[in-house]
Amino acid sequence: MSNERPQHVSMDQFPVRENQLLVGDIALSQLADRIGQTPFYAYDRGIMSRRVAELKSQLPADIHLHYAIKANPMPAVVQHLAGLTDGLDVASLEELRVALDTGIDPLCISFAGPGKSNTELRAAAAAGIIINLESEGEMERLANICQQTGLSPNVAIRVNPDFELKTSGMKMAGGPKPFGVDAERVPAMLKRLGELELNFQGFHIFSGSQNLKAEALIEAQTNTFQLARQLADSAPSPVRWLNIGGGFGIPYFPGEQHLDLNPVTDNLNKLLSQYRPAFPNTEIVIELGRYLVGEAGVYVCKVVDVKTSRGTTYAITNGGLHHHLAASGNFGQVIRKNYPVCIGNRVCGDDKSPINVVGPLCTPLDILADKYELPDVRVGDLIVVFQSGAYGFTASPHHFLSHPAPVEVLV
Repeated sequence: MSNERPQHVSMDQFPVRENQLLVGDIALSQLADRIGQTPFYAYDRGIMSRRVAELKSQLPADIHLHYAIKANPMPAVVQHLAGLTDGLDVASLEELRVALDTGIDPLCISFAGPGKSNTELRAAAAAGIIINLESEGEMERLANICQQTGLSPNVAIRVNPDFELKTSGMKMAGGPKPFGVDAERVPAMLKRLGELELNFQGFHIFSGSQNLKAEALIEAQTNTFQLARQLADSAPSPVRWLNIGGGFGIPYFPGEQHLDLNPVTDNLNKLLSQYRPAFPNTEIVIELGRYLVGEAGVYVCKVVDVKTSRGTTYAITNGGLHHHLAASGNFGQVIRKNYPVCIGNRVCGDDKSPINVVGPLCTPLDILADKYELPDVRVGDLIVVFQSGAYGFTASPHHFLSHPAPVEVLV
């Protein structure tokens, strides 16, 4: 029996056995029975573990690897990765609670995001984590909380540099941004910070995400170290913590290739050698989310009807954009492209034809796959959307049209 891979999937994270996709070494049909419903998200802990191990084997030994919880905040996933990485990064009070529940050292947790509420600032200060200050106003609000509570929070300044991560899927820096403090304003903010009861730790410089170009990451990281060195001259105390961001992408669409890490890690070794005298006791952090979990997850829904309309065949499922907004093309895509998809309970098949895989919502936006080459689709088949471990479940409008929500499992 042929074990050809699903269309567009260039990696072998999910093996096939007896024509069934395996998730965590469990046949997909058996997993669906075990969960008791479709649709669902399933995340493979083995794939995550291998990705972290491979990455750590390539990164310089003194680089600390943090997991950005926003990519996938499922508590079981966070708990698993907390045991493999060196720290966690959060973007809300709820994510902070999940991070603290793992039991890791609070100084291994950092909190970034514009518009933190006073409640979030107070909780973060009480927890003893590193708070990334996104503005002068946020700094002053936190200082007022210090006066009320007697706490001396650990803080870093999130810097909006004057450069961006070129060719990135989402640019987080350069030009006017709601994220961080413009680099040219940071020296004055550092002077004021030294007058307050705040425990300065360092800087967070995050310029972009979802990048597959090694040369772009090299340029951004080189600029990041140079900027951090310049800003350190204005700091009220030595820089003890430097988060250089992440930006490592994963391939989603036809023609995209995996990121070549070798030149990136070679350049990081050079940068550490060059700047270590300026940062002798500084913890250097790389913060990654999607890169650690994106390829470890699948979204699975069931075909409930197959119909033809004026020459076009539709497989209608019990899942859709309300569960997986990114796969529908409505989460940042300018021109819609298909995520890799397969029939998980019948992966292999020689006779394929184009079919539209859609959900049950009353909107033409509810598309999971458009003109996708699949074997003959039948009612009851399990449609699998790959690359679904990041920004799937939590980035989707589950209450849209009031259909049931999916469940999540870690296997």
